[in-house]
Amino acid sequence: MKDIFDATLILFDFDGVLVNTEQNHYLAYKTMVESRGFNFQWDFTRYCQAAHYISTGLRDQIYEEYPALEQQEPNWEVLYEEKKANYSNLIEEGGVALMPGVESYLRYLDDNNIKRCVVTHSPLKHISMIRKQLPLLDTIPNWITREDYDKPKPSAECYLKAIDKLGVYGDRIIGYEDTPRGLQALLKTSAQSVLVCTANYPEIIEYVKRGVWHYPSFETILDNDKNRD
Repeated sequence: MKDIFDATLILFDFDGVLVNTEQNHYLAYKTMVESRGFNFQWDFTRYCQAAHYISTGLRDQIYEEYPALEQQEPNWEVLYEEKKANYSNLIEEGGVALMPGVESYLRYLDDNNIKRCVVTHSPLKHISMIRKQLPLLDTIPNWITREDYDKPKPSAECYLKAIDKLGVYGDRIIGYEDTPRGLQALLKTSAQSVLVCTANYPEIIEYVKRGVWHYPSFETILDNDKNRD
């Protein structure tokens, strides 16, 4: 079996990998659209199809499906700020939790003093809010948030910055993502790419052929390790 624990540097995406906040992002967009007088008919799966492939996917597809919204507010940054405010409200209301198996995995990394870093599209403000609710996240000593790099995923800039900052020659690097967009960024680095998700992305078979490891959750990773022992 692939030894997923044989690593000296761990890189984590955040939303959907460590914490269950993807649903909150969806609801924040839904609230943004509906607060402007439109019926947002997308379900969560439809949202993921738009959000998890390219950085402009949500903007392009929301404007395409709701042209009157673009006429009302053609500056996407205005709408995006409204979405972020909605997301902040949802986080303040609580209900954020670690993804299955993450607690045990983070404790393992902490106990073994393995280098680790979060590399996320989320801004520092939201990260700080969530860390207050989930103090185990403070065991991760290094964080790269959206303010720390220029080009969003699928650019590899954020991951390359983490590797340049923390990596040394001979490091065995593993990176965790939950979306095709994030995985595209990881695949441009020296890290072993791991896709942790339950979503049935059609590209998964091809990713696995390219050497990506795929698990439904960290819970599955831990169970596989127990079975190996």
